Amino acid sequence: MKRIQKIVLSCALLLIICCSNADTPVISDPNPVVPAGPAPWELLWEDNFDTDLDQWNVWQGGAFNNEIQLYQSENLKLENGLLVIDAQRQSVSGPTTPFDTTEKDFEYVSGRIETKKLFAPSNEKGEQSYRFMARIQLPSGFGMWPAFWSYGDPWPVKGEIDILEGRGNTPKRFQSNIFYGPTPGTPITKDEETSVKHVLEDDLTADFHIYELIWEKKKLIIKLDDKILHTYKADNKNYVDKLFGQEHKIVLNLAVGGGFFIGANSADFVDAATMKVDWVKVYKR
Repeated sequence: MKRIQKIVLSCALLLIICCSNADTPVISDPNPVVPAGPAPWELLWEDNFDTDLDQWNVWQGGAFNNEIQLYQSENLKLENGLLVIDAQRQSVSGPTTPFDTTEKDFEYVSGRIETKKLFAPSNEKGEQSYRFMARIQLPSGFGMWPAFWSYGDPWPVKGEIDILEGRGNTPKRFQSNIFYGPTPGTPITKDEETSVKHVLEDDLTADFHIYELIWEKKKLIIKLDDKILHTYKADNKNYVDKLFGQEHKIVLNLAVGGGFFIGANSADFVDAATMKVDWVKVYKR
């Protein structure tokens, strides 16, 4: 009997506690702590190729890496809001580079542009992360070498970041690279440490895709269509931290042959190809 009384008493106490708790108002924190997220990206610079190329320097002359094209303004066109870079097989003579007026024979003509404005992240608030983006349709054909990249002078003291380097004969692949060296003209980076090949399902010559670099103090992130393909984390082999704060110009070009096609016969290259660029944008935060 005492046991039954104890059980009844316990139930009554439990009912009183529950009712009491139900009547107790819940007081929320008027100043809750919300975890801080990343700041929004701020658009710093863009070109939609609607009017002219006034924001760019046009490369006039040959280039490096044993390439076989002469860059000239005639191979840069603005059509329906697109930058069109045409590479054509054409025997011409011109300056070896814009910095060396020695006449040289070339097998192709093509185009290259570089931003007049320079960009780089820094330790300043709102400047600690930069984002380079371009919407591009790559050219098709053996021998074609399209690129979207950045570098600073003197090279490679201020570094080079290749967001995109493609081969027209491998339309489902492209690669990214980093170059750095403390002495002008002499990189100390090694391809096995800084060159990354991206193998994809899409044919990059069939349509436009967005190529992207996020540049921070301790890492570089390479993205395609908002998907991360690779992250370079700073170490003593890739020298990512040495690039931070080094102002770069952004480059778009369509090279032909050269070091990207070692041992290839230029007679086997396609006679013509086109690289199309919809826009280029730079953000910071």
